[in-house]
Amino acid sequence: MAAPSYTPRRDAGLAAYENVLARAGLAPVAGIDEAGRGACAGPLVVAAVVLDKAAIKRIDGLADSKLLSPAVREAVYESIVRYALDWCAIVISHTEIDALGLHVCNVEGMRRACAGLTRRPAYVLTDGFPVQGLGAPALAMWKGDRVAASVAAASIVAKVTRDRMMRKLDERYPVYGFSRHKGYVTGEHLRALAEHGPSPVHRRSFRCVPDDGPAERE
Repeated sequence: MAAPSYTPRRDAGLAAYENVLARAGLAPVAGIDEAGRGACAGPLVVAAVVLDKAAIKRIDGLADSKLLSPAVREAVYESIVRYALDWCAIVISHTEIDALGLHVCNVEGMRRACAGLTRRPAYVLTDGFPVQGLGAPALAMWKGDRVAASVAAASIVAKVTRDRMMRKLDERYPVYGFSRHKGYVTGEHLRALAEHGPSPVHRRSFRCVPDDGPAERE
């Protein structure tokens, strides 16, 4: 009898890594990704999603969140939270980012998202860079949201969660256009900053954010 293969098959699509890890006895798999790292306003959202083979098959349209339209992303999000074995989203405020630094918050957010899962993963896939202290073996993946189903699912949960928050912030601070650019650095956003100064939810530690502006109000 042939030995099982632990090399991801190219024709397996996004499920390739989860399938290989399952054959190696390392299932279920959690993927972790974030949204809002490059924004200069609003929170950072980090999500962890636990998927198995059956769940992946049930989630139609699963892909990197950046490749999906907002309407499709919302629909896939609903499928993820319905069929995933478990998921957790962590919100890290702009004030935490200013106090601790973006990368520190990103790493800590990944740990907190993984710790928030009730279904413990046997293996963890993280997008971008390695993270210690996840409580399970882990692999950092370059562009993981485009090659692993669990990371793609995490990217969608993080993105949809954060986009909904930014639309709420747009209602409070309409002059900045948060509902359109979600706090990322665009020409429209920079012009609004130059005209109005920063809002209470801008990240003061970012160079593109002016020093003058209203302080955070509860």
